[in-house]
Amino acid sequence: MPLERVVIVPGNGAENTVELNWYGWTKKQINEEDLECDEETLIIGHSSGAAAAMRYAEKHKVFAIILVGAYTSDLGNENERESGYFNRAWEWEKIRTNVKHIIQFGSTDDPFLPWEEQQEVADGLKADLQKYSDRGHFQDTAFPELIDAIKKLKSSS
Repeated sequence: MPLERVVIVPGNGAENTVELNWYGWTKKQINEEDLECDEETLIIGHSSGAAAAMRYAEKHKVFAIILVGAYTSDLGNENERESGYFNRAWEWEKIRTNVKHIIQFGSTDDPFLPWEEQQEVADGLKADLQKYSDRGHFQDTAFPELIDAIKKLKSSS
């Protein structure tokens, strides 16, 4: 299946996503607005958006997921707990079966996420982990490595 569309799923607290972090910059780079997800879709999830992408992929086939700042628990945060993403075990095998490509970006200096949880996602999904030590929670206004990963996926489709 070819890569036909890209969906960006932001984390909690993201109000004006076009102006927040790298979301608007990425949208301009890929210029994609169709939000229908199917086997030709790449879902990019950041923070709790990564959890949403993983939960979606437990039940639906998609071309690829790119997880940015992914984690496995509610971290003791009420807002995260209420999302419902963390109230049951992760179905790693189902995700791997439903997704052709899994890329993960994580940073050991993330101020919000313990590295152990990021590593747990990588291990459970057997993800192509892009590990950094200086990117924090990936909140910069540009994210060129993400565009490189999208281009690589597009060429593999």
